[in-house]
Amino acid sequence: MSSHRTPYNQDVRWPLFVVTFLLGAFVVLDGQVPDAKLQAQLKQIFPAATSFSPKGGSPPHFKAFKGDPAAPESLLGYVYWTTELMPLERGYDGPIKMLVGLDTKGVLAGVIVTEHHEPYGRFSVEPPAFAAQFKGKNLRDAFRVGVDIDAVSTATISVTSATRAIRNSSLKIARQFLTPPGTAR
Repeated sequence: MSSHRTPYNQDVRWPLFVVTFLLGAFVVLDGQVPDAKLQAQLKQIFPAATSFSPKGGSPPHFKAFKGDPAAPESLLGYVYWTTELMPLERGYDGPIKMLVGLDTKGVLAGVIVTEHHEPYGRFSVEPPAFAAQFKGKNLRDAFRVGVDIDAVSTATISVTSATRAIRNSSLKIARQFLTPPGTAR
């Protein structure tokens, strides 16, 4: 075999390089800068926000700001995907993807169920009333299905799993970014 390069080898390498570069660019950009649909969802959770950061950090999150993002008092809170923070949490038929907002005082700003495959989803996690019951809920609340979270008898697994994902992902964000009352950071 010779190490002689033929025009065919060169012709294949250039398109391969371009495809590899473009795929790499998509992987780097994916999920970092909010697209129009995600931007609208972020705004739905924090309506007073004037801007949102790109997704980043550990755990991954967006920051919601009002006014100048450089001013510390302009931070309204954090928005995150439950499936990124609690990837093993499953409903009856797989993960329930939710976008959750938490303000700087540990109170849920909102929840949006964006994707699920639950057989009884239209009765349990899909209606806006399911997500709406979490708005204004403090992380110190019980989050008990049937007690302070409305339950649907045919969809207990779905509702319980979604509730656990919301609470546990919110606690993870709070532990990382919020200062408990009465303490200084």
